[in-house]
Order: sequence, then C-alpha cells, then structure tokens
Amino acid sequence: MAIFRFLALVVFLYFSPVISQGSQFSSSIETTGKSKLQTYIVHVKQLEKSTTAQHEDLESWHRSFLPFTTATSENHDRLVYSYKNVINGFAARLTEEELRAMENMDGFISARPEKMLRLQTTHSPNFLGLHKEMGFWKESNFGKGVIIGVLDSGVLPSHPSFSGEGIPPPPAEWKGRCEFMASECNNKLIGARSFNVAAKATKGVTAEPPLDDDGHGTHTASTAAGAFVKNADALGNAKGTAVGMAPYAHLAIYKVCFGPDCPESDTIAGIDAAIEDGVDVLSISLGDPAAPFFQDNIAVSSFAAIQKGIFVSCSAGNSGPFNTTLSNEAPWILTVGASSIDRSIKSAAELGNGKEFVGETLFQPSDFPATQLPLIYAGMNGKPESAVCAQGSLNNTDVKGKVVLCDRGGGIARLDKGTEVKNAGGAAMILVNQETDGFSTLADAHVLPATHLSYAAGLEIKAYINSTTTPTAAILFKGTVIGDPLSPAITSFSSRGPCFASPGILKPDIVGPGVSILAAWPFSLDNTINSKSTFNIMSGTSMSCPHLSGIAALLKSSHPDWSPAAIKSAIMTTADLLNVGGKPIVDEQLLPADIFATGAGHVNPTRANDPGLVYDIQPNDYIPYLCGLGYTDSEVGIIAHRSIKCSEESSIPEGQLNYPSFSVALGPPQTFTRTVTNVGEAYSSYTVTVNAPQGVDVSVNPDKLHFSKMNQKLAYSVTFSHNGSSRKSSKFAQGYIKWVSAKHSVGSPISFIFK
Repeated sequence: MAIFRFLALVVFLYFSPVISQGSQFSSSIETTGKSKLQTYIVHVKQLEKSTTAQHEDLESWHRSFLPFTTATSENHDRLVYSYKNVINGFAARLTEEELRAMENMDGFISARPEKMLRLQTTHSPNFLGLHKEMGFWKESNFGKGVIIGVLDSGVLPSHPSFSGEGIPPPPAEWKGRCEFMASECNNKLIGARSFNVAAKATKGVTAEPPLDDDGHGTHTASTAAGAFVKNADALGNAKGTAVGMAPYAHLAIYKVCFGPDCPESDTIAGIDAAIEDGVDVLSISLGDPAAPFFQDNIAVSSFAAIQKGIFVSCSAGNSGPFNTTLSNEAPWILTVGASSIDRSIKSAAELGNGKEFVGETLFQPSDFPATQLPLIYAGMNGKPESAVCAQGSLNNTDVKGKVVLCDRGGGIARLDKGTEVKNAGGAAMILVNQETDGFSTLADAHVLPATHLSYAAGLEIKAYINSTTTPTAAILFKGTVIGDPLSPAITSFSSRGPCFASPGILKPDIVGPGVSILAAWPFSLDNTINSKSTFNIMSGTSMSCPHLSGIAALLKSSHPDWSPAAIKSAIMTTADLLNVGGKPIVDEQLLPADIFATGAGHVNPTRANDPGLVYDIQPNDYIPYLCGLGYTDSEVGIIAHRSIKCSEESSIPEGQLNYPSFSVALGPPQTFTRTVTNVGEAYSSYTVTVNAPQGVDVSVNPDKLHFSKMNQKLAYSVTFSHNGSSRKSSKFAQGYIKWVSAKHSVGSPISFIFK
C-alpha cells in the first residue's frame, strides 16, 4: 500500500499518476458504453510561457487535452501518468472517438496505443578480470558513490546481497524514496518504488510495494551491484562468494513489471522518476521489437536521461540467432548482447550403447541413481506438440519411469518441459536443441533429473533410439566445472543486428556474461524454510545488461567527468575479440561469430578504465543525425524534448555520427569523419592499422595522430570503397581500424553491407 501513501503526499513532484476512485479495470481495453477504452501514450508540444497563465503545471496542461466529461469524471479519471522528464506528454485511457477529437487540438503531436514490454554471480567478476585486492575494481572504489537505477520486477530487500554494511550514505543530491518499511532500505538499497497504475488498469491488481514476486528484478539488481555474500550457491552448485559488478554502488529499484508484462506507461513513469531522483546509471533489462526511435518510448525516455548525464544500459533481446532481431537500438543506449562464461554445471546422458554426451543442468540430486533406464523420444507419435513436451502432450504416452527426450523450442519454456515429463511420470529428461540453437546449452533449475544437450547430440541420440527396440539412458551429474577455452561464446538466444531503425549504426554495441549467471533470488529453490540467502542461475540478455550497468558504474566512479558517450566509447573500443583460448569468439554453431552477434566484442573492464582515446558525443550532436534519418521536425522534437526545425540543422548521414564503430552500406565511395579525445597520456602518438575484407578499400587520413595534452581533440576521416577485386557472395563483411600507441589499442569494428 506504500504507493498510495506516496501518491497522497506528493503533488506533481515527479509525474502525476492518478488512481481511479472506486474502480478497477480488468483488461487493457475496457468497454465503456458503446466505445472501448485503451491506454495511449500521447505526445504534445512543450508547455510554453504563453500558456503558463492558463495551466499552472504540467498536469493541468495535459488534462486540457482530455474531453471535458472525462477530465471531470469522479468515477473514471483516465489520466494515467503526467510525465515531467522523459517525454512531453502523458498516458491516458481513451476511446477512439476521444482520441480523434484530441488530434484536432492545438498542441497535439501524436498518440499510439501503449505497448506491453517484456522482460528479456559467483564467478563472472573473476572471469571479467575483477579482483578484490588489486586492479580496476579497487581503483574504482567498487563503484562507491554511484547510483544505479534498475527498472524491473522489484526486489527482495532482506536478501544479504542488498546489505548496506560498510557502504557510505548516498550522495547529497539523491532525492528518491523507499516504499518499503524504513528499516528495509539502507545505504545499499537507497530507494524502491512501484509504478503500477497501468498494471492496475490492465489487470485489476491493487497498488503494491516494490517487492519482487517474480525473481527477475532481484537477480538483475544483485548482478549490477550486489554486496559480497560468502558461501553462495544454487542447489549446491557454483559455490563461492556472490558479488555484483559494482558492490559499493547504491541501488534504486523501480518496479514496472508485474509478471512477464511491463506496461509501457509504467515503464516510462519509472524512468521519469529515476531521472528526477538523481540516478547515475539506468539498467533496463526489458524491451520490444525495434521501431523508429520516435515510436520507441524507451529510446525517447533514455534520450532524456543522457541529457541529464545518466548512462543507459539495455538488453539487446533474446530473439537470436536471427539477424535484425534487436531491441533498444538507439545510439545513445548501450545495447548489450549475451555470451557465456568459462563455468558450466555439467551433466551427461550415457546411452545404452556406451556413448556419453555432456550437457548442463543446475538440479543435480545426489540420490538419483546413475543406472540405465528406458529411453523414449516424446515426438515418436509424430505430433509436434509432443516433441516439444507441451503441457498435456504426454498424457497418452507411456513415459512412467523412463528418460524422456524433449526438443527445445515450440514456445514452451525449458522448465515447463520438465514439468510435463514429471507430471506424466517420467523419471528424467534429455533436452536437446533445435538446429538454430546449435551447441548453446544452459544450466537450469529443472524440476527433475535432466541434461541439456546440443542439436548434434540430439541427432545421435534419436538415431540410437531408432536403432534398437530397447533404448536406454542414464543421467550422470558432474557438478561445477571451470575452464572452457571457447568462452566467451555468443549464445544462440542473443539478438543480432543489423540495426533496423538505423542501419548506419552497428548494433549490438557489446556482449557480456549472460549465460547461466548466479545471482540473488527471492525464493528457495529446494523448498527450504530459510529463503533469505538464496541464489539462482538465469540466462538472458537480461543478465548481460546489468553486468554492463555495473561496469559503467565502476567507470563513472573512476572517471566522474566522463559523459555517457565517453563511458560507452571506452567500453566498446577496448573490447576483446578473442576468447580465453586466444581464438576468435565463436557463436552457437562453434563458428567465428560475426559482427552482428558480437558488436565491438566482449567487455574488458580493466582495459575500459584506461582506453587512451574516446569518441565523445554530446546530446545535441544527435539532432543532425536524427534529421538525417528523414524524421520530420515533430518526430525529432519528440526525442529531443523541444521544438526542432531540421531545415535549420546541419543534417548528417548516419555514418557521420561520432560513433565508436562503423556500419557502411557499400555503393559509391563514402567518407566519414571521426573526432577522438585524448584521455590517456598528455604526450602520445597513435598510428592506424586497418583490417579490411576482400573487395573493400579502407583509407584513413591522417594515419598518425599526435597529442600534446589531456582532453585534446583530433579528427580523422575514413573512406570506404570497392576496389574491384572479387569477393565472396555474402551480403555482409566485416573489418576494423585500430589506433595503436605504445600503451593503448583503440579499436573500431566495421560492418559492410553490400548493395
């Protein structure tokens, strides 16, 4: 009920959510009379001085757009949020007729229906080269003084990962609040708020505190900035000290997700409040399919954040391995893909013919015998729903006491497949990949003994089943194994470029740990009573995003004068292109991963702390870029939060934005300019090296840069052209340029799209 207390005490301080009196909405579209109500995100012109006399505040201005009968209704006050920081506009529940009337009003810009966004460690710090007693972690004070705002499903405040012990009070500029009991927040968890006005309208739920009833938010928050917790494990595996990327940073939690759904208007309200509260970093592990930036309210809201100097890290999405599947593509956002770490939790399937296939599972019961059991393929009846072990699909199949082989995919969650096998009487499960998932396997907390195997292993096991009348298999548990020369590898689910909304920008920007990540969890995995110190392993770009959010906090602590773009540049230009075995990073097929999977590469926090040069971008620098995308004045104005006339701007092509990477559509020769800022040694010289694919010439002028002072800026140009030589028939190619000094190597990846 804390949100009600907050709403009663605060009038228009951050935004103005208006709770319906005595009414609950049961769905996103509510019938009222002959019309249907739906939540719309409405963009209007900025409140001008000339209108101030008529409208004392933003909410009054926003209410003026609502039909008179709606605005004065005591029973159905349909203004959901009046936004202050993130967009010039509001969220309201309207009929189509009311919207049409609104479109004719002076000051109206645009409106569209609200979208429903979706939610997308003991070892990863060591894997990333972060060590408690030395190096970058210690030099950055473990993120001390930096505030990370996490938009997710809430948090379990009593978890030891959110202990405030040894952490100083938050900075004086912090203006947020805690909607838990006062004793539940501390110097680590300095703020926690819930935004469920839209969730109330769409689901009929009551106002609630920001308590995590899903687990996702607790996991992501502790990954970004969880405190040191000794003797952590998940079901007895992955034992060690659990800690987030920035363990001395502060956390501010904004609950905007209720179940798997995150109403767009609630999410915008959470970002709006985070900006007003004074966060330094925003971590957003949710998203929607790509759209033009003026229609993408995470992009619009994030632009407002970077205007205030706030770094924004977002998940790239879990729709891989297919191209053009990214979320959160805006160039002012760090778009984070997912890769593996060198720890796995091994289990194996041993067949009756003696062959053994090694996979993964988190659940490894010690009392399950390693004996051969009858083996059956769930899809033997030819039904697609049975093959993927959908709910109820095994009701008429005799699986009692057997090991059941299930195919991954089909829209059925991996854990739900095991539940179906268990409910049907199966003893164990072998989960095998689809062809597109290749060799990417995950350690899940399955409900029964299991192992998750590759597509290739699945083919061999199915061939074995068909080769004998009495196929058998045993499940063997091998525990936690550290040391994989192929790590980091790009996992199959990580979304890929090229960028849909702006093909001239290379996305994703970076990849980080997102596979089988251990972090805090609000529930017991083994039904024990004590759930205050529980951990779970999860996978997704939702997990890689908070890793980068925490690393950004470390960089912010180490370099408080760096802009969001400078921090992003440092992360990208110092990324690793090779795995721990010294070979190119591979993808889910164990082939060299392409640039649309890796972006700039895998994050290297220590190198990012000392990048030598950075590509800086100020918020106003994006305006010519946005005009160059062909957006109208009003569309650019939606993003910029002010009136824009592109005719008065020097519009630039996408490739001319001072971005740390290049994405080139090759037709006629193209030349782009970049400006680098010296953040290394005052006196330093850099020489360029170029790696270009066959058929492409890359010319850099000048080829040497000489700096004589800190923060000095120098420009160079790059010309891309065909050279007439034959090339492979592929539509895409890749290369890079590097500026190399005695101490630094500043890399910029290049993607080529052949017209």
